[in-house]
Amino acid sequence: MERPDLSNVNLEVKAYIEFLEAQVRLPKPVRRAERVVIEDEAPIRPDEPSQPAEGPTTLNILTASRNGFSKRTHRHLYNRQHRGGMGIFDLDVPDDDYPVCLTSVDDSQNLLMFTNRARVFRHNLNRVPDSPIRSKGDFMFDRLSMEEDENLIAVLPERSAGYIALVSASGRVRSLRHHLFGEHMKPGTAMYAFNDFGPLAAACWTNGDGDLLLVSRNGVGIRFSEKLIPPQGDMSIRLSGDDQVVGITSVYQDSNVFIIGTDGKGILRSMEGFAPNKSIGGSGKQLFKSNRTTGMVTTSYNDDLFIISQLGKIIRFRADEVPISEGVVQGVICMSLRGDEVKSVIASGL
Repeated sequence: MERPDLSNVNLEVKAYIEFLEAQVRLPKPVRRAERVVIEDEAPIRPDEPSQPAEGPTTLNILTASRNGFSKRTHRHLYNRQHRGGMGIFDLDVPDDDYPVCLTSVDDSQNLLMFTNRARVFRHNLNRVPDSPIRSKGDFMFDRLSMEEDENLIAVLPERSAGYIALVSASGRVRSLRHHLFGEHMKPGTAMYAFNDFGPLAAACWTNGDGDLLLVSRNGVGIRFSEKLIPPQGDMSIRLSGDDQVVGITSVYQDSNVFIIGTDGKGILRSMEGFAPNKSIGGSGKQLFKSNRTTGMVTTSYNDDLFIISQLGKIIRFRADEVPISEGVVQGVICMSLRGDEVKSVIASGL
């Protein structure tokens, strides 16, 4: 069939037709190397919807703010964009507050809320209203005895197996079995000695048989076996100057880790190119070329990444749109920001 004359067609419609034609002409990618070449030859249009759309699911994306406001929205209501898009407004909080964490949680799971003082509270997911995109958060701390200088750091879905690894901003780490966070846990239990460890920086679930990867604000990382951590915890990384830890995640040799800076640039770093240390407490080495790293998450090729910014904007895109690197690089634009900065990231498997 011959192409019809488009000279009198609306310019926006014509541009859309040309975009579709370009997509049809692209060869189907088979290997990752081929996909990277295709991206270079046909740049991603960030705000174009990324198909296919997801069907209904019981998974929620929970967004929570520093002062304890939170909302949950079923994951399928978030349309995928391409990497580099601007995202959409999501959590609406007061001007003196901002989002600090995301989590992917099923309808059947409860929540574990961690504060900067390493205290933990269990929270029933049903107490967080099922809300549409762009809605006000519900205050989660209304019945909790919070200290004046206490704020939310992380929210994890409850599990019936595994361990939770906690790391302070100063680099001290501790790993605790899942049963300590069960229904009999006293609300507000402190999971480490705050005077020794300092403020909590991040927390993650682990299986207990792998490695832990930590990253600092300056992009310095360290990897070591979780089994090296003594029961009461220990110093995991020696930081220089005013640097501090901002992220922790569980990894294996074949893992890929998505790391992102406050400027919206991120990478997928292969653990095959970042060997584990034989002991904990080392000085680490450069993991990501950034002095404004904000977080990281272990991800698989088929995951979707969710990123939220300080202004409450959220973007969803496929992890396989980010190139994998085995070396120290600056990263690619994953979220376009204007007077804004990235605050948190999660990976959610399909």
